[in-house]
Amino acid sequence: MNPYSSLADDYYVNMNLATEMELPSNRETVLHYFEQIQKKYPEMRNFYARDKRDFVLEEDKDKGNYRWCTVENKRVCSGQVNPRSLEDILEQHRYALDIAPYALSISPLDCEALDLLIGFDFTYRGNHNQLIAEALGVCPAMERIVGMPGATIISNDPNITVALDDDCRLQCRLSVESHTNAYQIRTGEYQEDQISVYVTARQYGSLPAKQTYLETLDRLYDVARDMVDNHVVDTVLQPLARTIAMG
Repeated sequence: MNPYSSLADDYYVNMNLATEMELPSNRETVLHYFEQIQKKYPEMRNFYARDKRDFVLEEDKDKGNYRWCTVENKRVCSGQVNPRSLEDILEQHRYALDIAPYALSISPLDCEALDLLIGFDFTYRGNHNQLIAEALGVCPAMERIVGMPGATIISNDPNITVALDDDCRLQCRLSVESHTNAYQIRTGEYQEDQISVYVTARQYGSLPAKQTYLETLDRLYDVARDMVDNHVVDTVLQPLARTIAMG
């Protein structure tokens, strides 16, 4: 059973490996990498190029649950929207990373940053900025500003990043993003759009000697799960869901 499937309208788990050097872009290398991905996940059959140097392999999107993978100029990414289980998506990310050093000539020295992101989307028609303030509150130092006569919140994207080691290479970021702009507030014409909550665990820099990408990913997964389970569900996700339901 997926513990996150009932927390938001959609959720997703993405892995991003950013490299210092440019990745190979020749036909043989790129196609060979995606062919190995497709052998593992046969339903990933939609392949296309985006912006000339970005290559995408993905499943059909119309079923609401789909995998995707990209090779960009200096980044390899893997993700799944509404994954069947956390174990399933972690296996996908591990496979994408496991074959990358050989298929794309990526060394542990070449790591600029490795991310694991768990994201949640809430569909809401209205002023996202105001709803976020009602659900989560605002910093006490800002309460008097919000309470000014006639004040309307037009930007409210709270975020915080913490370092989890002494040299600040291992970090975790929580961010809440509104998609309401001043024009919508001025006209009162709102479209259904997503309020997004992102939990991103990130390892910066080249990996230590004898440490693999898979070991680093597992560590990031543990950090992101701990942040979501113990610090985000009760204080961010559930209050947002309740406030949307009441509105």
